[in-house]
Amino acid sequence: MVCVCNSTYCDTLEPVVLPAPGTYIKYESSKAGKRFELSKGSFQHSLSAPDLVLTLDITQRYQKVKGFGGSITDATALNILSLPKPAQDHLLRSYFSEEGLEYNLVRLPMASCDFSLHAYTYDEVPFDYELTHFSLRDEDTKLKAGSRALAMSKRPLLLYASPWTSPAWMKTSESFIGKGTLKGQAGDKYHKTWANYFVRFLDEYAKHNVTFWAVTAENEPTAGLINNYPFQCLGFTAEQQRDFIAKDLGPALANSSHQHIQLIILDDNRLHLPHWAKVVLEDEEAARYVHGIGIHWYLDFIGPIQDTVVPTHELFPDYFILATEASIGAHFWERDVILGCWDRGNQYSHSILLNLNHFVTGWTYWNLALDLEGGPNWVKNYVDSPVIVDSSEGIFYKQPMFYHMGHFSKFIPEGSQRVGLVPSKESKKTELEYTALLRPDGAVVVVVLNR
Repeated sequence: MVCVCNSTYCDTLEPVVLPAPGTYIKYESSKAGKRFELSKGSFQHSLSAPDLVLTLDITQRYQKVKGFGGSITDATALNILSLPKPAQDHLLRSYFSEEGLEYNLVRLPMASCDFSLHAYTYDEVPFDYELTHFSLRDEDTKLKAGSRALAMSKRPLLLYASPWTSPAWMKTSESFIGKGTLKGQAGDKYHKTWANYFVRFLDEYAKHNVTFWAVTAENEPTAGLINNYPFQCLGFTAEQQRDFIAKDLGPALANSSHQHIQLIILDDNRLHLPHWAKVVLEDEEAARYVHGIGIHWYLDFIGPIQDTVVPTHELFPDYFILATEASIGAHFWERDVILGCWDRGNQYSHSILLNLNHFVTGWTYWNLALDLEGGPNWVKNYVDSPVIVDSSEGIFYKQPMFYHMGHFSKFIPEGSQRVGLVPSKESKKTELEYTALLRPDGAVVVVVLNR
């Protein structure tokens, strides 16, 4: 089942009104068709024991939440802008407004990625070490920079940017794609120029009144170490990322007007943990510039969270861990777009709950909106999305993934803290998945998934 929105109609979700003491409110979505169905009740003391009793313990405090959201790629922006203006507003309000999911995290690619119409960077003039020819593209100024999401959001929006590739002239491969790293080594003119490219990107967006919360050092740095990698990439080993941050990127940001920008390492599949974090963060020079660690979900099935994220948190508790990318349909055995697939929503919720219960501070997926094919994507690497746009009809579909996301983003604002939620010894074994968080306003949110 999907929910259809057009220029004149779109379902909304009212702002949350906290329940009176001794009472609760419940929002339920189901495969059978419920979408945030609201009910209210009072707590009772003398119930006969149900199969599962969960005890809330707010004295047990864990990580604080950064938030939830998705990515505004070129493809996302093109799809949104392909709709009539009233439908565009409905789509953006559905994600960012108080009548929507109230997303507060947005990831932006720094120049092009596979979800662009073509490959490009901001300075294609060879050996322009001063970046005098650096300029944003139409994709930035016409599509992304004027993000109307900022105006619709009551919560502060945390934007973060990730580069896929440097200009080809800076790379060993002389190409946007395929195996290739920066020429030379950390501290040289190529690495200094690439670090200054980040600063210029932030400068230019600031001219459009868009400021960022964070940058990641590179999207999937291990992709650029793979022969014949099919789209934009830039390879770094953990050691190369450590040295680039210590000698180039860290100082460039610290000495710019963007000292407040948080720097996120890895931004790749979690199976590289804890090794990657150890290499970078055990180096004092690099670690002083780093704030967080980004993880992607694509190889989660071969990197259990207990062996990757948990030891990383235990070794480096002062660095936040953020899930920075997820999408369904990326694997060759998956269909790209399946309209109305409830199981894909379940996969999102399962991942978010697993991550929250293991010290991760937030969760952002890949494209906020794609077309019926799962694009556009210049290398046809199509995937699914919580919102699918049919521009020929001037409509968009809200998928089950959209509603699953809302059960987290709507009710768990930034600054909420995960607390203890323990099943009683008498409880029967259950397949239910759950977590609990204490909001800054003192309310408690419990999210339960029954797959």
